[in-house]
Amino acid sequence: MQLTIDQKDMDKFLMIGDKVLIKPKNPQSQTKTGLYLPPTVRQGEKIQAGYVIKTGPGYALPSSTEDYEVWEKKEDKEVRYLPLQAREGDLAIYLQNAAYEINFDEEKFLIVPHSAILMLIRDEELFK
Repeated sequence: MQLTIDQKDMDKFLMIGDKVLIKPKNPQSQTKTGLYLPPTVRQGEKIQAGYVIKTGPGYALPSSTEDYEVWEKKEDKEVRYLPLQAREGDLAIYLQNAAYEINFDEEKFLIVPHSAILMLIRDEELFK
């Protein structure tokens, strides 16, 4: 899927539910011993890393039935969510098989369900 969107339009993107938008980290193209790896080798790995760009609101919580009686007219209540652990700027280690690749302005981004994220690395000092 190829979309051409200005970077300023990225603020208009809304992630749905438990989905997370990730910018893949540039993989090392050289091993510790000095061998150069082709890009297809790195893409075939099961676990990848990338930076969290946007997160969805979280998991929708069921509405409580104790707040009203069945015969009463219900008002539309705001949906409540269980927030996600991932935050913008976190380094996420995720399962590659669960990711959906999209391209914006010739840059690769991934949409990953929160359940496919194995670990988050949060460095608070980066934001100070």
